[in-house]
Amino acid sequence: MEQTKLIARILQFICRALSLIYFSTFVYSLFCLVTGMWIRPYGEGRFLHINYPFTATAFLNVDNNLAYLIFSFLLILLGYGAFFFLAARVFKVFMQSRVFTPASIKTMQYFYLFNIFVPLPSVLIASYFVEVEGMIWILIGIHFILGIFSLFLANIFRQGVNLQNDQDLII
Repeated sequence: MEQTKLIARILQFICRALSLIYFSTFVYSLFCLVTGMWIRPYGEGRFLHINYPFTATAFLNVDNNLAYLIFSFLLILLGYGAFFFLAARVFKVFMQSRVFTPASIKTMQYFYLFNIFVPLPSVLIASYFVEVEGMIWILIGIHFILGIFSLFLANIFRQGVNLQNDQDLII
């Protein structure tokens, strides 16, 4: 179990860091796009450089198209920020001394609901406004499989909680 806790701790740290990076990039990009600060158009205005703060050095290069900015840029940053946040919470479950708890089941539920029900509708809505690359459908499939696997884990956790409760009644 110590090996599991160590791996879970490392993966939780990585997922928290990635979540923080994605959310920070989302907030910073949204701030720049709304205020116009640290943005420089290029390519005859078809593209934008979002610069590092207080510099003229490009941090991100994006299309200067509202549909692209919303559905192919900001939505992706927000979605993966949420994904890694929820993944970090799932890994935290495996670091606890008692794994089979109602709170653990709730954490798994949030993760599987997000992976099953957020990516596909997001891409379907986005496909009305922007072109969706073929690779995105593979990512949707991966998220769906991850969601189903998490659903199975949540059901195993639910069974573990029931067994623990039954055992507590017997003792």
